[in-house]
Amino acid sequence: MNIWNDGKIASEGYASGPAFIVQRDERPACTDKIREEEIEEEILRFDQAVETGVEQLRKLLEETQSLPVGQAGNADIFAGHLEILTDCTLYEEVTGRIRRDLENVQMALQLSADHFAAAFEAMDDAYMRERADDVRDVERRLMLILQGVEETAFHTLRETSVVVAADLTPSDTVRMNMDLVAGIITEKGGVTGHVGIIARNSGIPSLVCVGPILSKIRNREQVLLDAERGSIITSPDRETQEKFCRNAAAYRDLCKKAKENADLPCITVDGRKLSVCANAGSPEEAEQAAAYSVDGIGLFRSEFLYMRQRRFPTEEEQFEAYRSAVRSMGGREVTIRTLDIGGDKGLDYFQLPKEENPFLGCRAIRICLKRPDIFKTQLRAILRASAFGRVRIMFPMIAWVEELEKALEILNVCKKELREEGKLFDEGVETGIMIETPAAVILAQELASRVDFFSIGTNDLTQYMLAADRGNPEVAPLYNPFHPAVLRSIHHVIRAGHERHIPVGMCGELAGNIEAARLLLGLGLDEFSMSAPSTPRIKQELRAANYGEAVGAAAEALKSPYTILG
Repeated sequence: MNIWNDGKIASEGYASGPAFIVQRDERPACTDKIREEEIEEEILRFDQAVETGVEQLRKLLEETQSLPVGQAGNADIFAGHLEILTDCTLYEEVTGRIRRDLENVQMALQLSADHFAAAFEAMDDAYMRERADDVRDVERRLMLILQGVEETAFHTLRETSVVVAADLTPSDTVRMNMDLVAGIITEKGGVTGHVGIIARNSGIPSLVCVGPILSKIRNREQVLLDAERGSIITSPDRETQEKFCRNAAAYRDLCKKAKENADLPCITVDGRKLSVCANAGSPEEAEQAAAYSVDGIGLFRSEFLYMRQRRFPTEEEQFEAYRSAVRSMGGREVTIRTLDIGGDKGLDYFQLPKEENPFLGCRAIRICLKRPDIFKTQLRAILRASAFGRVRIMFPMIAWVEELEKALEILNVCKKELREEGKLFDEGVETGIMIETPAAVILAQELASRVDFFSIGTNDLTQYMLAADRGNPEVAPLYNPFHPAVLRSIHHVIRAGHERHIPVGMCGELAGNIEAARLLLGLGLDEFSMSAPSTPRIKQELRAANYGEAVGAAAEALKSPYTILG
């Protein structure tokens, strides 16, 4: 019997079964240089590989349309891969290396993919960092085509198993029969990567980033995957197996009860009513969230509409997307965050100035105020969508009162224009800000008097408050939202909001952390927003809590100069 306690929990739960080891038949790229007279032949080979890759991806797109709603997000992934293949950027990089450096097509492809993947991997934001997976998946697909190698034989998966791999691509997960996947273990990857997203949406327990393990597990060896505590056991003895089964049964009962009660209002045992909402980045995700009986969309990340395009989306395109998300909520509130690019999120078609520290540079609201034409197009679209349901507008990265006042001024100009054009919108649409800078924490009282709500973005707030780049492995352990300075900042913001009689929510990862639920309740948080699959358990936890007791426990936690969890 062997036990591993490494890795990150990408999707909670328990799984057991024989190991299905994913071994890739991948060969290194040919390193031979070509002669000048072979340039056109190599480019033709690349053209043919791209054509074949496009055909494969279009077929995968069609296949995803017949999948359950929980896996519908794959369609977006493959659409992104198609965009990479059909966009001129990769094509010009590869053919440029062939012509300029006389690289053969395989080496030109590998070097080009390395270049683009490295750009993503250097980003601080985990979500954007893992977009390097898209580039690698496209590279892998083209390389297999060029080398004439068959893809991994997932058709040999014929019994319910725990899949173990170095990493899995979106293409892999579509070609697997997910009904036979009990759990997923990967050596690489991240919680916000494709494996994590698909595992959570499919309800499959998953551990990622476990380190080198493939060589230590035999194919079909019995595996116990505990993705609640974060452990892997192989070849368990009878006592360990029985204990695992008891824990798994208790977890299933807990989840079943949570789902059965998901449509009940979230009210603590002593009567405090709370909102539990979902984060979404597309109309499709908003529709999926509605199935979890969430109280609304607490964060609609509008920037992903921009990232899917090769140009700025028009007012009509944005209006259609926002209206679709609003309609899917059936009268429940949808909070749309205005464009949040810069820092680690860029657009291919919009060049930002080179900055030594882009996280402290031109990003989010700062870009919008510099480019009111872009800002107004979005605000008009959001306002028009407000005629079809309850919409709130949220400005990110506010650090100055003047920034907020300017944003509200532009919003009022948009309202005036729409009135004059006879276009409908909700005259009472609420506005708020994300609290994610130390400046906004300190100015919380002044800011609260100018808005209708606050939403605390703990991901950036923690990073800025602790001066700890969460993308830097050297200081990653210092990035901890349970640090007393972060908790006291959260408490200060909540108190400032309540003094001005406005609700305070949270849309960072901390909001979906089961260990943090009662602490945040005690600090006075009104709204919790997280990934939709996390909402049933958070609701269950909060409904079982006593608000009065939570307030007392939080008060004690605030006194401590030490980190209490994490």
